[in-house]
Amino acid sequence: MNLHQLTDEKLVRLFEAGNSKAFEVLLLRYKSKVFSYIFLFVRNRELTEDIFQDTFIKAIATIQQGKYVESGKFLAWINRIAHNLIIDHFRREKNENTFSADGVEYDIINDTKLSEKSIEDILSNEQVLRDVVQLVDYLPSSQQAVVRMRFFEGLSFKEIAEKTDVSINTALGRMRYALLNMRRMATESDVHLELK
Repeated sequence: MNLHQLTDEKLVRLFEAGNSKAFEVLLLRYKSKVFSYIFLFVRNRELTEDIFQDTFIKAIATIQQGKYVESGKFLAWINRIAHNLIIDHFRREKNENTFSADGVEYDIINDTKLSEKSIEDILSNEQVLRDVVQLVDYLPSSQQAVVRMRFFEGLSFKEIAEKTDVSINTALGRMRYALLNMRRMATESDVHLELK
């Protein structure tokens, strides 16, 4: 049986039944999308790797406990786990970085530059990031690779050129065309890509 040809749901059921290779196929199928999704929010490679690992560990535990509910959308389910872990991280970080304004002459409490975003702004930004990830998926593969390496993996254009075995100018050109294509697709689809 060729596991790579099976649906996500069949792979989950096989893994639940003890076939560890089935989960390896799911991991290979979605690791770049999940990693990219996390990186868009945290913008830190080490933290992204930690949350990525925690996401799949939690997914494995949930499936093995028989708590996975089949919905036909494994990627959406795994991204929801990642999203919850991202939120948990930011909550912990916020609690660790809370401090008192006592004895401070400047009124930092009423400084709008330090205020939190509204829930509408947060949801809007999340939608923009999801739209960007989808737009990247529609790019030609050479442009996709450059965008993912530059923005999701944080590589320099020199590193991208070495990894893809092209000149730096070619890597820069692919990025330029990728951004132009994404802007065009966003305009044609009436998708707004402005973060708040």
